[in-house]
Amino acid sequence: MPFVVDASIVHAWAFDEGHPTADAIRERLDVDHAVAPNLWWLEVRNGLVVGERRGRVTEMETNRFLRELLHAPIALDPLPDEGQLMALVRRHRLTVYDAAYLELALRERLPLATLDTALAAAARQEGVAVLGDAEP
Repeated sequence: MPFVVDASIVHAWAFDEGHPTADAIRERLDVDHAVAPNLWWLEVRNGLVVGERRGRVTEMETNRFLRELLHAPIALDPLPDEGQLMALVRRHRLTVYDAAYLELALRERLPLATLDTALAAAARQEGVAVLGDAEP
């Protein structure tokens, strides 16, 4: 079943954090595909550059990771439903960026893969399955 993936999962891959949920999501992409809001493209790259500045990865490692990520079965969704997005922002006190992932999961009726605890809590409150939670 497809799922929504956020940048926190991808950053765990890039920084080789060995996070069990992130690692399981990466393996899931061998047999499934994911979708993300357009901002994911920017958010992933911003996190990598911040990682470079903090000495977590080199520019060469970032470039290699981004080349590999191009082959991942992750599609970008063009635009959220603005009314739903802003309602989620206000109801759960999320950033617009985090709410974009939740809005997509709700609209497409997909589970969400995130390591962001506030986003995961909001997803659960909205009835969205969070990958990594006890799955049936």
